[in-house]
Amino acid sequence: MATAAQHLLDHVWHLAGEIGPRSPSHGDALDQAADYIASVLAAYGYAVQRQEYAWRGRPVYNLIAELPGTPQPEETVILGAHYDTVPWTPGADDNASGVAVLLELARLARALKPGRTVRFVAFTLEEPPAFFTSRQGSRVYARSLHERKERVVAMVSLEMLGYYRDEPGSQRFPFFPMRYLYPTTGNFLAVVGNLRSRELVREVAEAFRQGSTLPVETLATSPLVPGVALSDHSAFWHYGYRAVMVTDTAFFRNPNYHRPEDRPETLDPARMAACVEGLLAVVKKLAQAEAPRSEGVAKES
Repeated sequence: MATAAQHLLDHVWHLAGEIGPRSPSHGDALDQAADYIASVLAAYGYAVQRQEYAWRGRPVYNLIAELPGTPQPEETVILGAHYDTVPWTPGADDNASGVAVLLELARLARALKPGRTVRFVAFTLEEPPAFFTSRQGSRVYARSLHERKERVVAMVSLEMLGYYRDEPGSQRFPFFPMRYLYPTTGNFLAVVGNLRSRELVREVAEAFRQGSTLPVETLATSPLVPGVALSDHSAFWHYGYRAVMVTDTAFFRNPNYHRPEDRPETLDPARMAACVEGLLAVVKKLAQAEAPRSEGVAKES
């Protein structure tokens, strides 16, 4: 029987090794990635919904799989990861690693009986030039939730989860004084949120530590801090939902960020498996029906 680490590595190799760059300029590859993700989720027993919209005259897709909750199915926990890349990189860490973790969580979550609905979403078009526009995949999806007035308890964005270093000084920060507050060895994950989501940051980190020995650090701060808003969670902030990013900190650690060298062999599948263990504990915690409720509301303009 394959281990979690092997499942993760298989997904990363298929997306980043076999398919490669997955951008709108590689339209066939972007479609191949969507088809692969949908086929894996379907093989796990999920009914996969494709949210289609147009980008510069061609269809693109968000992929949604749902595990209904009882007794509060109207309250939803969302886990999401983008599957596109910038044009010149195979995107192993960014973000085949996040998609692989999403798929493995979907596989393992089948054994759960969540009190709330759990949704696994693979987003298209997170990368520039769609990023921070109305055509970003997660922005399209979050807007649809808001228009339907869905009650989203929490959103967890899985953004680059595979790159770790054990050398002292391998971790960098947006501001120099942070090196006195956080580890300077890049062997941990970070849970990052805005101030509105600070309680969710705490909840996610606390549950993660109960499920995994992989170190985790937290940061709840302004979206203006470099790197804090750079993933799909910020699309949910735009519509007033609580959302956090779980990440290996991207370019603050990984020298291969947005480069051709972002390849599967640079990742650490054992630590990715430990990440899955922690995130499965997060899913169990957030999907408990008795946990505090929090609805998304539109931000005022």
